[in-house]
Amino acid sequence: MRTAIVVGAGIGGVTAAVALEQCGWQVTVLERAAALGEVGAGISVWPGAVAVLEELGVTGVQKVAVLGDPAGMRRPNGKWVVEATDLGLELPVMIHRARLHELITDRLGPAVTIRTGTTVTAVNQDETGATVTTQYGKLEAELVVGADGIRSILRDSRPRYAGYTAYRGIAAVDTADGGGETWGRGRRFGFAKLIDGRIYWYATLNRPAGQPAGPGGPRGDVIEAFGDWHDPIPALLAGTQEVLQNDLYDLPTPLAPFVDGRVVLLGDAAHAMTPNLGRGACSAIEDAGALARHLREAPDLDAAVSRYDAERRPVTTKLVKRSRAVGRLGQVDNGVLCTARDGLLGLAGLAASLRGKRARVEQSRT
Repeated sequence: MRTAIVVGAGIGGVTAAVALEQCGWQVTVLERAAALGEVGAGISVWPGAVAVLEELGVTGVQKVAVLGDPAGMRRPNGKWVVEATDLGLELPVMIHRARLHELITDRLGPAVTIRTGTTVTAVNQDETGATVTTQYGKLEAELVVGADGIRSILRDSRPRYAGYTAYRGIAAVDTADGGGETWGRGRRFGFAKLIDGRIYWYATLNRPAGQPAGPGGPRGDVIEAFGDWHDPIPALLAGTQEVLQNDLYDLPTPLAPFVDGRVVLLGDAAHAMTPNLGRGACSAIEDAGALARHLREAPDLDAAVSRYDAERRPVTTKLVKRSRAVGRLGQVDNGVLCTARDGLLGLAGLAASLRGKRARVEQSRT
C-alpha cells in the first residue's frame, strides 16, 4: 500500500485520512493534543461539504444537524436592516463541531493509525518521499498532508491579525427567534439553533491582538459589550456557562502554493480565513475530497498534487478575500459609516428580495 502521514487530526485532518484510506493508502495521523477530538461550539456545514462527506461514506450529518435559518441582519435595537427569509439563499446545516468530528472519525478504517500526543518538529523530503521528525523519532511516507492549522509547521507564511477577536458559546435557552446577525459599531453578534434545542452564538469585537480579558473573563467582556442589545441576546449570554475567546487571523493573499514536492497543505494550514462566511471547516473537507479525487484520477503522484493545487488554491483565495472584506465591513466603528453601511445593505437586500419574488412568479407561470 502507498503511505501517507497526516499532520493534525482536526476536521480537515481526519477527513483527509478517511479519503486517503478509501484511495488505498496506509495512513498515519499525528496529533499533538493528548486526546482525539474537537473543541469549540457550533459550526455551519454547507451543501458542498455535506456532499463530499456523503461520497466518503460519512453519513448521519443531516440527522444530527438542523437547517440554518436565513433570518438576516439587525441593528442592536432589534430593527431589521435585511430580512433574508425571502431571498432563496443556499443554507448550511448547523452542528456541534465535536459531533461532526465524531461522525468523520467513526468512518476511519484499519488502514489508519492515529498517534496523539505527538508533536512534529521537522519535515524533510526528496524525490521519493518525506521524513517526518517527532519527539519519538522519525517516520517516512510517500506523501505528507499538512492539516495542522493556521500556525502549521509545514508553511512559511505568517498569519495576519484581522483586528478583532471572537467569542463563542452555547446557551440552554428556549427562544422562538430564528437567529441571524446583529451589526453594531465595531462589534457583531449572531446566533442559530442546534438540533437539540440549544443556541449556538458567536460575537466579534474590535480590540488589539493578545489583549487580556477583563476581571470577569471572556464571559464578562461579552456581557459588557452586548448585554444591552435586543432580545434574546441578553438571555443567551445569561444562559451560557462557558465562553470561548480567540483572536482572529487569516493568511495573506495571494495564497502560497498548497504543494511543495511531497508535502500537501489543506484546511487552515493552506488557506486560513476569518469565520465571516462560515466556510473554513467546509473548505478543509472539500480540500480532502479534491485531493482524493485527483489521487485516483491522475497518472502519478506529482500530477495529482499539482492538479489539487490548481483546483483548490484559486477557489479558497477568493473565500479568504471575501471573508476578509465582510469582516472589515462588519467591524466598521465610525457611526456615520455604519449608518451608510446599513442603508446600502438594506437597499441591496430589498433588491435581492424583489428579484427572488419575480423569479418565483415567472417560474410559477411556466
